[in-house]
This record gives sequence, structure tokens and C-alpha cells, in this order.
Amino acid sequence: MADIPGFIAVETGDDSDLPLAIAWVLSDGRIKHTLIQPDDDWLDEEMNALNGYSMEELTSFGASPLDVIRELESDHFNATLFTAGISDDEAALARLFDTYGIDPFVELAPADSLYPALAGGEWSRARNELFGEMGLEPMRPEHEVEVMLRLHERLGLAE
Repeated sequence: MADIPGFIAVETGDDSDLPLAIAWVLSDGRIKHTLIQPDDDWLDEEMNALNGYSMEELTSFGASPLDVIRELESDHFNATLFTAGISDDEAALARLFDTYGIDPFVELAPADSLYPALAGGEWSRARNELFGEMGLEPMRPEHEVEVMLRLHERLGLAE
């Protein structure tokens, strides 16, 4: 599969820029996914809602924010990445980078911008249908990326 776009998705807590998990597609079509260990400065006394994750789960199985940044840099330095939910993903990535005073080295763009021939809302409808067909959950980053990748394959075959 040639020219796979860089799809990315970030799962956030109730505090919409609290990054909990992240996934992105690699140039060969594989998907990287990890939970993210919350930085101490990200959490308030009331403990932001963690979308069903426990703190133990995030700290035991999650990657440090700096490790996430390093992996992303290794895979997509100076790239434009495509997302289904640009504002939440931008806010969550900004929080990751700001924690270390690093300027973001990726730019986000809406995934539907890859398909200018589609009528307004058609990409979103097709995306929602594919979630149902595949039995996947929206808002789980690895599922979001999988659906965007499969939808890209379908739309690529139709062109």
C-alpha cells in the first residue's frame, strides 16, 4: 500500500487535553499504540476522570510522555498527521510537548481533507459506518487509527 497518510488519534480524559492513550499509523500500515503515564503536573486534587483507566494501569502499562514524544519523533518528524478530532488531539499533543518545553514537530490536519472529492459529511458518515461494520469503538485511539486506515484503503480503491 503506497503513500499511507500518517493517521493519529489521542484519547483524553474528561479534561479534554489530558492525554491517556495515543495511536498512530506507520508508513508500512502497522499501528503503534500505548497508554500514557500522566505527568504529576497534569492531575489535580480531584483526579481528572481517567476514562475508566486506573492510575495503576496508566503508570504500570503506560509510556512516559517523553518516550511517547521520542517515538513520535522517530516515526513522524516534521510530518502532517491526519486526525478525526483535530481540536482535542491538538490540545492533548500540546500538553505532551509543553511538559518538556518542546516545540511540536508535527502538524495536524483533518483526515477528511485527504478526500476533497467527497461531499461534506460523507467521510464522517463512512467512518461511522465502518466503526459499526468492524465492531470497534470510537474514541479508542487504536480503533480510530484502524478505521481511518481502512477507510483510506476503501476510498483509494474507489478513486
